[in-house]
Amino acid sequence: MSIERQLHKFGGSSLADPECYRRVAHILKEYSSPDDLVVVSAAGKTTNHLIEFLEGLDKDGRLAHEALQAIRQYQSDLIEALLIDHEQQQLLEQLSDEIRALGELTAPLTQAQKAQVLGHGEVWSARLLASLLNQQQLAAINLDARSFLRAEYATQPEVDRGASYPLLKEILAQHSLHRIVITGFMAQDSLGNTVLLGRNGSDYSATIIGALAEVERVTIWSDVAGVYSADPRLVSDACLLPLLRLDEVSELARLAAPVLHSRTLQPVAQSAMDLHLRCSYQPESGSTRIERVLASGRGAKIISSLDDILLIQINFTSGHDFHRLEQDVLERLKRAQLEPLTYEVQSDQHCLRLAYTAEIANGALGYLQEAAIDAEIKLKEGYSLVAAVGAGVTKNAHHCYGFYQQLKSSPVEFISESQSGLSLTAVLRRTNTQTLVTGIHSQLFQAQKRIAVALCGKGNIGSRWLDLFTGQKGELEKRYGMNFELVAVIDSNHYWFDANGIDAASAVAQFDNEAQQHKDNEWIQRLGAIQGFDEAVVLDVTASPELAKSYLDIAEQGLHLISANKVAGSSSSEYYHQVQDSFAKINRHWLYNATVGAGLPINHTVRDLRESGDEIIALSGIFSGTLSWLFQQYDGSIPFAELVDLAWQQGLTEPDPRHDLDGSDVMRKLVILARESGLDIEPESVKVESLVPEELASLSLDDFLDNSQVLSTLLAERLEKAQREDKVLRYVARLEKNGQATVGVEALQKEHALANLLPCDNIFAIESRWYKDNPLVIRGPGAGREVTAGAIQSDLNLLSSLL
Repeated sequence: MSIERQLHKFGGSSLADPECYRRVAHILKEYSSPDDLVVVSAAGKTTNHLIEFLEGLDKDGRLAHEALQAIRQYQSDLIEALLIDHEQQQLLEQLSDEIRALGELTAPLTQAQKAQVLGHGEVWSARLLASLLNQQQLAAINLDARSFLRAEYATQPEVDRGASYPLLKEILAQHSLHRIVITGFMAQDSLGNTVLLGRNGSDYSATIIGALAEVERVTIWSDVAGVYSADPRLVSDACLLPLLRLDEVSELARLAAPVLHSRTLQPVAQSAMDLHLRCSYQPESGSTRIERVLASGRGAKIISSLDDILLIQINFTSGHDFHRLEQDVLERLKRAQLEPLTYEVQSDQHCLRLAYTAEIANGALGYLQEAAIDAEIKLKEGYSLVAAVGAGVTKNAHHCYGFYQQLKSSPVEFISESQSGLSLTAVLRRTNTQTLVTGIHSQLFQAQKRIAVALCGKGNIGSRWLDLFTGQKGELEKRYGMNFELVAVIDSNHYWFDANGIDAASAVAQFDNEAQQHKDNEWIQRLGAIQGFDEAVVLDVTASPELAKSYLDIAEQGLHLISANKVAGSSSSEYYHQVQDSFAKINRHWLYNATVGAGLPINHTVRDLRESGDEIIALSGIFSGTLSWLFQQYDGSIPFAELVDLAWQQGLTEPDPRHDLDGSDVMRKLVILARESGLDIEPESVKVESLVPEELASLSLDDFLDNSQVLSTLLAERLEKAQREDKVLRYVARLEKNGQATVGVEALQKEHALANLLPCDNIFAIESRWYKDNPLVIRGPGAGREVTAGAIQSDLNLLSSLL
């Protein structure tokens, strides 16, 4: 079965530096076929610098020279970083000739000459990317769009499809099995002059070329994954919209939202191709697909804003048919591709006010003046625009009310509803639109959920989490538009439950006065039956095997669970999968990133690699912050037992340090990581070296600490032997390629990566199909109450985003 041709478009931010170019080449290797088309913008800020060069020509030759030299340096650096040998030399010579020709230009330049100058950025991008692809054995050619795209100069130039189609077809026939890298942003007129396609011209190039070439799909790759519910730079909790109807995104584009231009969508609506938006920096981070069907919905999906809006005010003379004149003006503007973003009709004043972006306003003004309309026409600056976009928004009473409520204290000029019912738009005297957008987004999209939180464990980690939660609660609630209440604190024998909320700052101090004794885990039932909360989550920061055995009960009550407790994750495969399934089948979450590496994102990374299609081959490292600290300090000057006592006093160990020293903690982490990597492993299959002498294993904690000097005797000889070989001792976990898993003391060369860590640091080396020759390494603090409490808080943040 033949693969349909696709087109990939890369914006300037996707080509900003050598690493970006390499990333684009990798994307094309992974996601494109030999016959695909590629459309590129000028790299980085090249077009802006070319504009500076043109402005310099008009004002100061020295400024023009400086701008041109900066362009030469930037483009030369790209070529030298990406290409080698003859290809590099050839492109550098071509660049030098073109820069020299630009340097010989003198002002004043015609409009066509300026357009030709500004087109250089796309030419350089296409040429460099094609050369890079060829260097990586991906057959490619670069193509100047002016060789086939035909358009005449206008404020909003339109490509002549009839003239362009046969020219492109001929080119495609000549270059089969080559990726054709095409310049965006420009076309050529009937006189052979360069015509720039205006704002978002490269995106428009992509979809018009895609339509002419009859591709199956156009993917626009940029620095964002697609369309969000609001600009994520303004609204921190804006969410990616995986699917939008064409009418909705067309309305968004008509309102000049930066993600897409309305002309970009015209070829999509008039063809059979799909349109996808994806992020070139993180190809698997999600996308937005545009469906070519009429929108149906019940309200707003996106809140958009613009800060630089101008109003064209038309005051018609009285005594004429105002309604007819108004309709005539709007129809003329529509035919000229100069429709306003929105407008206000003041019938009693015989006034029509049209809102435009700064880019279009002067063109529209000029057009209206040339039309010899019997009216006074004024251009006014200093306005902003805020809009709520989505099918059905004008009929959604809740969204309309919320929109007006948020605007009631703002300097509103007028509010309008689009005829399509797809948007509510407010034009205001210039104001802080970020505050407005955030407020509208929150009111329309975030029903205030109430989340009940129960903390199991109030020791080192639990008490630190309570401090963290006290400081972060307000920010957490603001970020997710939810209300979080601590309703229970549980230790090994007692629990304190209060559905009205417990003050986290005083929870530890008040616990003994308020707590009652456990009765068959009744706190789980009480939490499951709590009223007035939308969700409830249990935080397990203990090391309790008994609590780990209650995970099925927690799931049965419909609760979410966040664990630092490693027991369930490293128990038998049967129980581990039982727990996973029990949460999954009721759509509840069990998060346990804190079980390995404290605050380091190791669990997430291993799981993400596997779910993205990679295969984990081997894992190794120092997985215990406690043992990392002990062996980093252990050079013979202080007995090992004294170091253990010091670590215990500082809270760097488990409540019973033998749980660190016997290797069970490291073993559990290795089992959890192995399972995250997709390996079915049992804890009994891990070969573990324990540092706890048999005679100390069954003693009480106090007796163990009193007799721990035995540890010093056992390790002193091994340290002496390692030092004779100029080595150091480290406690290392390994999952080998053959599936063998080991945990124990190793003598390593001093320069070994696992030997050179800061005290308490963990290090994880991941060898996979993608990271075969150069393992992926994650390192950082792996023990301590602060980082582990932080990991719990991180999982609470993650859970909030999932809710």
